[in-house]
Amino acid sequence: MEEETIVVGLDVGTSKVCTLVARVENGANLRILGVGIEPTQGLRKGTVTDINAASESIARSIEKAERTSGFEINSAIVNLAGTQVSSTISKGAVGISGRVIDQEDVYRALDSAQAIAVPHNREIVHVIQRGFNIDGQEDISQPVGMHGYRMEVEAHIITSAASTMENMRQCVSMAGIDVTQFVLNPLAASEAILSETEREMGAAVVDLGAGTTGVAIYIKGDVFHANVLSVGGNYITSDIAQGLRLPLDIAEEVKLHHGYALLDDIAEDDYFNIVAFGSEQSTKVARTELVNIIEARAEEIMMMVQKEIKRSGYDSMLPAGVVLTGGGAQLPGMRDLATKILNLPVRVAKPEKMVGLTDQISSPAYATSVGLLNWGILFSETNQIAPERPGKSRQSSSRSKADGLREWLNRLLP
Repeated sequence: MEEETIVVGLDVGTSKVCTLVARVENGANLRILGVGIEPTQGLRKGTVTDINAASESIARSIEKAERTSGFEINSAIVNLAGTQVSSTISKGAVGISGRVIDQEDVYRALDSAQAIAVPHNREIVHVIQRGFNIDGQEDISQPVGMHGYRMEVEAHIITSAASTMENMRQCVSMAGIDVTQFVLNPLAASEAILSETEREMGAAVVDLGAGTTGVAIYIKGDVFHANVLSVGGNYITSDIAQGLRLPLDIAEEVKLHHGYALLDDIAEDDYFNIVAFGSEQSTKVARTELVNIIEARAEEIMMMVQKEIKRSGYDSMLPAGVVLTGGGAQLPGMRDLATKILNLPVRVAKPEKMVGLTDQISSPAYATSVGLLNWGILFSETNQIAPERPGKSRQSSSRSKADGLREWLNRLLP
């Protein structure tokens, strides 16, 4: 009997920590066995500001997931949501000597590509292949099995501030588990929501979190651009708190229950009641006043997304449009606002293709959490622990499993 594979994802966000434990069924399907969701303390804009508080939040989340799943958690794939992210394009080349190219040759080429000068205060997070050149033949997406003498690879190298990663690593370690691999937020979310058609045609994933907004652009099946912006849903909540003179927790409730992203859709006679600072009685507030505050900040966030997409240089290569996810995507009217500003097709997506304890996580807010599990499948299939690169996959009698692994290796962290 084949031993079951268990994967663990730890999503440490600005507003919540979510630990998921899942069993891999039929090679790729996820059965959610354990869920641990806790409010986050000690993080701001995805970056640790209080190691002890953050570690305690992580530990409580892990304990809940262990209790519901019945498994002891020793390690996990962990998200990276900080904004100190940068990327560069690098090329690497290796000699093949006229034989058939295998996966190890691909790894050697990628090792060559990442042999760049990385500042001492930065750390490589991802090395993602964007295309190969074999003996002058360009635009090869999968070179394994082909003949050649010299192979070049163009790689997208994503780095982050070393201190950001080390602080998060320490928080997780203090909670009693090891980091198997860091995964940038928008790349993790993409694995849970992006279709193969969107990935091939050209699409941008916009992950609207509480403290940050992640942007990832996929073209021809690969990641061509990724970044994290220092704005998120908490900015909208803060604006509401200031504009309506409310405590932050009440402002968040008002946003969730009465919020909307487009002022034109709100009736003039639509009112709701609130209790403001310094008042003991509830006050009637026009919903247009609330939505006017929300629309201004939501527009600013979407204009920053638009600027980032244009800065990438791939804004004209996105026929599949934009896929919105994250907690901020649940704000009513946000899809219409994004369509208006970005002038692209927009859809709101939540994670799918999972069974088990899915009630709490079947929303856009948990796309990153579920996406981390999908990355966990890759590491389990390749027997991979170290983050730098996966080794050769285990021999499998299943052709479909081998094909699936090759597809993962082609579009994820090589």
